[in-house]
Amino acid sequence: MPTQGGEVLDFSRMNRVLEVRDEDFQADIEPGVIYQDLNESLRHKGLFFPPDPGARATIGGMIANNASGTRTVRYGATKDNILKLTVVLANGEVIETGTRASKTSSGYDLIHLFTGSEGTLGVVTKATVRLVGLPVEFSAAIATFPHVEAAARAVFEIIRSGCDPAFLELLAPECIELINKEMCLGLNPSPTLFMEFHGITEDQPAEILGMVEYICEDQGCEEFRSGLGRDERGRLLKARHDMAEMIRRNHPDCSPMVTDVAVPLTAYSRMIALARKEAHESGIPGYIFSHAGDGNIHLHFEGKSGDEKVWQTIDRINEHIVSEALKAGGTATGEHGVGMGKRRFMEQEHGSSLIWMRQIKQMFDPNGILNPGKIFLDGE
Repeated sequence: MPTQGGEVLDFSRMNRVLEVRDEDFQADIEPGVIYQDLNESLRHKGLFFPPDPGARATIGGMIANNASGTRTVRYGATKDNILKLTVVLANGEVIETGTRASKTSSGYDLIHLFTGSEGTLGVVTKATVRLVGLPVEFSAAIATFPHVEAAARAVFEIIRSGCDPAFLELLAPECIELINKEMCLGLNPSPTLFMEFHGITEDQPAEILGMVEYICEDQGCEEFRSGLGRDERGRLLKARHDMAEMIRRNHPDCSPMVTDVAVPLTAYSRMIALARKEAHESGIPGYIFSHAGDGNIHLHFEGKSGDEKVWQTIDRINEHIVSEALKAGGTATGEHGVGMGKRRFMEQEHGSSLIWMRQIKQMFDPNGILNPGKIFLDGE
C-alpha cells in the first residue's frame, strides 16, 4: 500500500526454480515462485519447503514478511529456512549474504536482517532455501473442549510432553460453525484443536496420538477423533486455510480487521480468554483462530463499512489486546508484519532498540525510497 505514491516492483515473471540440490536439501529460486508450486515440483524428489502461510504466497513475499503459518510449530518460520539471499540495495548495489552450509558463525547475520524487513532495506532477487523430507506417515486428529481455556491448556501440555506436533491449530466455536455452514463437515461447534503428527513408520504417529488423547482427556476434552484419512485431513486443512475468505463471504457489507499477536505459552490461555471476552462484549462479528503451537492468536473482526462508532470500538479492542500481549512479553505481530497498522506499537515493544532499527534503515536506504511509511511512524 503506497503511502506517498511511487512504483510497484512486479516479480511475477521472475518465477523460476533455478536449481534443486536434493542431496544438499536446498533449492535456488527466484522471488516470484509461489511456494505451493515449488512444493509440487519437489514432490517426486520426496522433499518440500515447509513454511505454510496458506495463501498463494510468493517466496519473495514470504521472505519480506517472514511468513510462518500452520507448520511453524515444527519447522519454524521462513527465516529458519533461508540459507542465502541475493539483494539489490537502494543505491543499485547487488550483494549476496549467507552460505550454502547448513550453519555458520561467520560475521553478522544479514539473512535475518533482510528476512522480515518488509521491503524497507532491499529487494530480494534470489534465495537459497532449505528443504526437508516429506513425511512418510502422518496421523491427524480433532479434539473438542468445553471452553477455549481448556483447549489452550491442552496445547501447553502437548508441547511439554515432547509429542512434536507438525500442525496444531485452535479454532473457536464461531469458526467451527462457519466451517460447518460452508463445507458441511458436521463438526461439534466447540473450541477445537486440529492436530497432525508425522513419522517414519505407521506406528510412530499412532503411538503419539495415544499420548495426545490422554493429555486432551485430562484437560476435559469432550470428543477426540483420531485416525483421520487423507481426504478428511485435506478437507480440514483447506477449511483452516480458507477461514479468512469464508469470513469475508459471510459478511459482504463489512470490512475486515485482524489483530495478530503472539505471546509465551504461559500467557496463551489468558490472551485467548481476553480476545473472546472483548469480541463477545463488542457485539461485532469476531472470529478467533490461532497457530496454537507457537502462541500466535488471530482475532478477525468484520466491521460495518462506514460505521465510525464500530471502527472506534475495533481500534480500542486492537490496542488493548496488543498492549496486553506486550505486557506478557509477547509481540504486536506474530506473522502479519508491522506495515502501517502496527507502527504505533513499535516503541512500546522495542524501546530504545527502535532507535537502532531506524539507523539501520537510514544506512541501507538514506533517501527513504524503499517501501516508505512502513514500520516506523513518520517524524520519529
